[in-house]
Amino acid sequence: MGSSGKIGCVVLAALAALAVVLVLVFVGIRNNLVTLDEEVGEAWAQVQNVYQRRYDLIPNLVETVKGYASHERETLQAVIEARSKVGGITQLNSQDLTPENLARFQQAQAGLSGALQRLMVVIERYPDLKANQNFLALQDELAGTENRIAVERRRFNEKTRIFNSTIRKIPQTFVAGMLSMTPKPYFEADQQAQAAPKVEF
Repeated sequence: MGSSGKIGCVVLAALAALAVVLVLVFVGIRNNLVTLDEEVGEAWAQVQNVYQRRYDLIPNLVETVKGYASHERETLQAVIEARSKVGGITQLNSQDLTPENLARFQQAQAGLSGALQRLMVVIERYPDLKANQNFLALQDELAGTENRIAVERRRFNEKTRIFNSTIRKIPQTFVAGMLSMTPKPYFEADQQAQAAPKVEF
């Protein structure tokens, strides 16, 4: 074998080694992106779990309130209708999390939150209801669920931030593009939470 043949073999070996390295890098990046995508999906599932928990508590709450404040039909009906709208939104998997779908989900949940807040204001007029043990237990469970919702939304946003920032970096962005991975939307702060509360004396 001549010197040009040896050079050709060295070049081929170098190209083969480079190809192996590139494949290993691609596989490593792909696996990392898949893991991050799964973490977003897991965080989303937890968000849905806590919202479902709140959804499941509402019928018992409405029935308990109805026993003491049956003539507050309008407020109770608003809660039932808001719950129905939430129920009408199909369970989204993490692959369906487009900004539009998440906005619809969040809008329905915000409507239910608002209806529940109005119900709690009405309840202030009924001291017997506020002293009812069943109601107190439901109220505590609902408050705990609202706290869990805030925690799980924050965790979801954190996992989403990690995923989104990773797929924007080079070389991950090229692999993400090949896998059709796009940025995930974030939960936005509720508009009601951003408005300063009115205080009247």
